Amino acid sequence: MADPKGFLNHGREVATSRPVGERVKDWNEVYVPGSLLPIISQQASRCMDCGIPFCHNGCPLGNLIPEWNDYAYREDWAAASERLHATNNFPEFTGRLCPAPCESACVLGINQPAVTIKNVEVSIIDKAWESGEVAARAPERLSGKTVAVVGSGPAGLAAAQQLTRAGHTVAVYERADRIGGLLRYGIPEFKMEKRHINRRIEQMRAEGTRFRTGIEIGRDLKATDLRKRYDAVVIAAGATTARDLPVPGRELKGVYQAMEYLPLANKVQEGDYVAPPISAEGKHVVVIGGGDTGADCVGTAHRQGAASVTQLEIMPKPGEERAAHQPWPTFPMLYKVTSAHEEGGERVYSVSTTHFEGDEDGNVQWLHLIEVEFVDGKLTQKPGTERRIPAQLVTLAMGFTGTDRENGLVDQFGLDLDERGNIARDADFQTNVPGVFVAGDAGRGQSLIVWAIAEGRSAARGVDRFLTGASDLPAPIRPTDRALTV
Repeated sequence: MADPKGFLNHGREVATSRPVGERVKDWNEVYVPGSLLPIISQQASRCMDCGIPFCHNGCPLGNLIPEWNDYAYREDWAAASERLHATNNFPEFTGRLCPAPCESACVLGINQPAVTIKNVEVSIIDKAWESGEVAARAPERLSGKTVAVVGSGPAGLAAAQQLTRAGHTVAVYERADRIGGLLRYGIPEFKMEKRHINRRIEQMRAEGTRFRTGIEIGRDLKATDLRKRYDAVVIAAGATTARDLPVPGRELKGVYQAMEYLPLANKVQEGDYVAPPISAEGKHVVVIGGGDTGADCVGTAHRQGAASVTQLEIMPKPGEERAAHQPWPTFPMLYKVTSAHEEGGERVYSVSTTHFEGDEDGNVQWLHLIEVEFVDGKLTQKPGTERRIPAQLVTLAMGFTGTDRENGLVDQFGLDLDERGNIARDADFQTNVPGVFVAGDAGRGQSLIVWAIAEGRSAARGVDRFLTGASDLPAPIRPTDRALTV
């Protein structure tokens, strides 16, 4: 145990954010660089090293949280990094992007603010990179087996790194021009600077993983041909089919899916554009969808100089305390104020869009909405509550419904789908096609980054067993696992 009285002597402290007026003028991460390290040893001391650490169960990766908390308390950063990497390939990603279901499951959180697990995690890995503790781990020998990984998001990268380290020759195929999937083009720079991805890619290249960008399996290269080239295939293509809003006026110019809007802002930061082809500058922006992707649109619009930003959510405003039906240690649905929300804008709950109104040139100008409520469990419109709000740029951030079916990948492989439209798989993450496996959102459905990495690691074990008959690779989850984070 780090400090038997740590949780009694110290309150919860989190990373310090840069002033709003400063950070909305750039695309750097919102936190003050180095602000965590002076307090992180003290914060790690709050961990009680519980007899049953429910944080393990709250984390799909099964992170050894009490162990690396103890090392962080003692400022043994090398040991802390080793324990952290034992279960997580990319803690600098999860430490910045994961909503931390482990903290919701923290035993201290029953009656006090939980341990700042996420902040400790990112401090350990940042210190490890700074001190040179993170190095390439090339395999001692090669198996002679080859594996193709389709998709370079967190699930694909985790599977690729595990399989490379197991001695297989791995090639990652990515349809975009750069590696990273949604980490690269879906997550704004202010939430995670892309240098963190670049650093990991260089590590993986040094280990032997090969990367192929600008190749879409199903279009540029037939899935059947890919299967012939490799001994096994891992599909980690994500759930990229966005949920649409079929209302009158949807066809107006200025109404976009979030994933049409966000990547262009990231491409500006990569140097591909001087200014984004779709910009919020000087416009009244409406974001439809109250989740993390919606918040990313809000923060991006602020940095582009929007005249106003309004975020709409069809569900009621969540409470600030756990609801009775979401008891500890489950992951509760709580009212969350992200860094983007701190920067301004209005959030409107319990409303539904009825239609869009445009000008004579076909540009959207207004969004018409109506208030809704649940009556006998059914979402119902409230008569007399119709109104319109200015909207010159609208982004749809309402989630995703499944993997892409238009590029031919699913049909060319002949893959079965489950009842939710995801690619079906067995206990080893193998599809109905022998040698073809699936990991991440393509098989699970839209989920969290920590689930994606866990799925990639588990699928890698299944592939390793398929190729060699046995595997020493860890498998943190099974395809049916939901743990405490439903």
